[in-house]
Amino acid sequence: SYRISLSCFPASWHFSLSPLVLPSVPLPSFRQLLFFGLLVGLLGLIYLLLVTGKIQDSWNRKDNYFHRHLARVTDVEATDTSNHNLNYGLVVDCGSSGSRVFVYCWPRHNGNPHDLLDIRQMRDQHRKPVVMKIKPGISALAKTPEKASDYIHPLLSFAARNIPKHKHQETPLYILCTAGMRVLPDSQQEALLEDLRTDIPVRFNFLFSDSHVEVISGKQEGVYAWIGINFVLGKFNHVDSDQQEALVRTRTTGVLDMGGVSTQIAYEVPKTVSFASPQQEEVAKNLLAEFNLGCDAHRTEHVYRVYVSTFLGFGGNAARQRYEESIVMNTLTKNKLLGQHVGETGESPLLDPCLPSDLQDEVGPATQKLHLLGTGDFDHCRQLLQPFLNHTNETHCSLNGIYQPPIDYPNSQFYGFSEFYYCTEDVLRMGGDFNSSKYASAAKSYCATQWRTLKERFDSGLYGSHADVHRLKYQCFKSAWMYEVFHTGFSFPMDYKNLRTALLVYDKEVQWTLGAILYRTRFLPLRDIQQESLKGVHSHWRHSFSFVNNHYLFLACFLVVLLSILLYLLRLRRIHSCTTQRCTPSTVKWLEEVIPKMAYCERMPLNCCFFQ
Repeated sequence: SYRISLSCFPASWHFSLSPLVLPSVPLPSFRQLLFFGLLVGLLGLIYLLLVTGKIQDSWNRKDNYFHRHLARVTDVEATDTSNHNLNYGLVVDCGSSGSRVFVYCWPRHNGNPHDLLDIRQMRDQHRKPVVMKIKPGISALAKTPEKASDYIHPLLSFAARNIPKHKHQETPLYILCTAGMRVLPDSQQEALLEDLRTDIPVRFNFLFSDSHVEVISGKQEGVYAWIGINFVLGKFNHVDSDQQEALVRTRTTGVLDMGGVSTQIAYEVPKTVSFASPQQEEVAKNLLAEFNLGCDAHRTEHVYRVYVSTFLGFGGNAARQRYEESIVMNTLTKNKLLGQHVGETGESPLLDPCLPSDLQDEVGPATQKLHLLGTGDFDHCRQLLQPFLNHTNETHCSLNGIYQPPIDYPNSQFYGFSEFYYCTEDVLRMGGDFNSSKYASAAKSYCATQWRTLKERFDSGLYGSHADVHRLKYQCFKSAWMYEVFHTGFSFPMDYKNLRTALLVYDKEVQWTLGAILYRTRFLPLRDIQQESLKGVHSHWRHSFSFVNNHYLFLACFLVVLLSILLYLLRLRRIHSCTTQRCTPSTVKWLEEVIPKMAYCERMPLNCCFFQ
């Protein structure tokens, strides 16, 4: 019998074939065996080139997205200004209290139309962000608009010193004015802007045109903030699906921001959202912003429709002021009608459930001071604050009766900034993932604590570094206000688990100016894409062959095993031929000559075993 052994670590298989069985096995001819072997080898090679090469290319893209995002959020190194492939951009934020210039930089675009520019904030040799602020706001020059360019000159000179001089003429400059300028009459706005348009091109060599300076709306500012936060979070890094050719869009993050004066909400609204009436659709048009962050207007993977609404007077401090004005007016009116003297002296104070227990406070103008005494009742405070939301029972209505598109709460994610973070972290030490029931319980406990105890804890340093006496006094009110705005005003369910309160994103303060430059420079990658278009095909095959090179050893082993099987089958065919001739004398004589040769060949390499 003839023994065949196959080994594939860690197992081996052995079986025997008897000459009596061989005649029943139809053995192919040598040509058929050779053709079969070549076909299998060719198919294996095609598989390695096309299939595994494509998988590796997909892996490379996913790794590139991950490493780009990781580098963006962890990069704190000084910007290498000697790098000639680095581009720069400037955004001047002209706010109500002052103006700031932000310097951004980004490497050459990779040529992939699916990717956005990898914009980062420039850092100086000390690894500090290149930012400069001046005061007051530019709106203070409303009566002397001819001084606008002199006012902004220090900011641009600072930026010019940090950017290589040979890069100035290709560095875009945007001057965007916000709240302070919005309140000015149109004529004063235009006079200030015109002075900037006229003088800046004379003094500086930046890439600057008339459209690069403007007063932006609160809606634009909210959209830019939404873009900046989602960009840092990596929400615009789409990846290829393993099951289909189309790109898979990452779920974006909504933004809640409560400042001292206003509150803002911004989130993406899917195309599938419909409107209850034509009137509602008309209102929604003023609140929805649809834009394309991609460089190609014909591609839709970076088209977003975002709802943005800003509510003036709904910030933490403004809400407290409205509340105090209301209780002063109501108490004085009631005292006058009923002949009472509630709150007029410290001996007969007005009880305020929104102040910590036993805290004494005074509110109102100097001629009408009202004395308050805190009772620290969180639930009662919430009830008193609900009318100040101006919330209606109509479907899809938000604060002040403003339309709000429906939110898919189970599949949504929101970040809460400013007062959303301060209310949860500074005193309650609960910043991060928001849990409504735990937050309400902690707020109740804080409000009910004696003011003397709270002050002792503060003096002992038990509260956050941002906490001060003002925060301690009005934490109870602001906790209740934030709670009501979130759950009653914006209608988030009580068991909502996907809100994260934060001051920074990846330990960095994200400004709306990042979103502004990302949006306004979105067409710049076109020049790089055109230059890289011819390299794209070669790059794909280079990645594929690089993957195959790592598998040459596997392919060589596969071919050696295949050749060994073919040669062994050929030997069996010769033996089978001998058996079918019933071993005639001439055959026996032939075997006597051949068997020693076969024994010899078994000790020699395979290529020595070809004999007639």
